[in-house]
Amino acid sequence: MTAILDQLHHRLVVSVQAYPGEPMRDPDTLCRIAQAAVLGGAAGIRAQGIEDITLIARTVSVPVIGLWKDGDDGVFITPTLRHAIAVADAGADVVALDGTRRPRPDGLTLAQTIDGLRAHGDVLVMADCGSLDDALAAADAGADIIGTTLAGYTGERPKTDGPDLALLDELVARVTLPVMVEGRVHTPAQAATALEHGAFSVCVGTAITHPTTITSWFVAAIGGDAAPTTH
Repeated sequence: MTAILDQLHHRLVVSVQAYPGEPMRDPDTLCRIAQAAVLGGAAGIRAQGIEDITLIARTVSVPVIGLWKDGDDGVFITPTLRHAIAVADAGADVVALDGTRRPRPDGLTLAQTIDGLRAHGDVLVMADCGSLDDALAAADAGADIIGTTLAGYTGERPKTDGPDLALLDELVARVTLPVMVEGRVHTPAQAATALEHGAFSVCVGTAITHPTTITSWFVAAIGGDAAPTTH
């Protein structure tokens, strides 16, 4: 497990996901995008859904951070122990799950979820957090990696335009675990700044792997109208 962390240290992880109903919402398509990201230098891939994780884990040579989104509100990132075990069984090297202090759908605590997952097999756990208190609790619960994934989405902190560097500074000062910056990292400069602030690694999704959003940025910049959404 230490070897996986070594591979990710000060490196880029690329999140390869698509929303339901989008043209790229296909495991083979997303697997090819993951392969392209690895060719570009990605040291890890973050993938969502059992089919995507299974195919990508079999194809790429870098660590795969897997998650299973179930729902779109509250705790929905690998929300239960059942989801976490399924993600691990699909081949994920790291299981990412909601690392907030909010109640989980199956009634288990985060610590019970992590313990249950560890009893099932040898896997790292990434806790997607929204605040310093989340991160401290997740560390106590046994997580291996802290992610800033949910900063600005749980009501505890404002949603920043870019990555939440203020939260990152707090985490680096208070948490001894590796901190992966994820969320609203839209430029190479922002990724580099995150590392300068002490991030262990940086995960980028939309700005690399979501052409619909990237196109909309350019359209907005030249004063055009956004296309109707498909989801």
